[in-house]
Amino acid sequence: MIFLIATQNVHKKIEFERILSPLGIDIKTASDLGLTLTDVEETGTTFEENALLKAREGCRESGLPVLADDSGLCVDALDGAPGIYSARFSGEHGEHGDDEANNRKLMELMKDVPDDQRTARYVCAVAAVFPDGRELIVRGECEGRIGHEERGTGGFGYDPLFLYGSEGTLTYAEVPAAVKDETSHRSVALHKMAALLKEELY
Repeated sequence: MIFLIATQNVHKKIEFERILSPLGIDIKTASDLGLTLTDVEETGTTFEENALLKAREGCRESGLPVLADDSGLCVDALDGAPGIYSARFSGEHGEHGDDEANNRKLMELMKDVPDDQRTARYVCAVAAVFPDGRELIVRGECEGRIGHEERGTGGFGYDPLFLYGSEGTLTYAEVPAAVKDETSHRSVALHKMAALLKEELY
């Protein structure tokens, strides 16, 4: 069964495929299918609302079941920021900033925060919307801390600053990809979604 994924991010597609393909789900991007989807404005106030906005619009435009996710980093010392604004944290006027600029801003804001107050979590909401109106939504989280410096060359986004686990010493940019895939917020959410889809489809 074909599911359209509302992203062109190759890394996300691979992770979606790894977890959902055993269910007989064939993950396709819009470009795979020769489609052009509207770039949905993320006006929701939660990760769940934004994931549903993208999935609903993709389903409406394609007529296919659609999967979409919205994710970000929530830092306790910053009252949950950058949160749903993670991708555009450093951007002016709500524009998307780049990873390096986002990480620089985070380090600047956290420079005087002591170790015991640097707790944070990655959050991911995954939505599935079907042409018949059914909607599923799940959330995955991964706990960690914010480091004092960027380390590692793997991953993307805030991974060079995110120390995995409450006592972790390695950033998500330093751990093997397989470890990140099994423990990440997106992986947790996708495994939850896989369980729901197994019930819905079979």
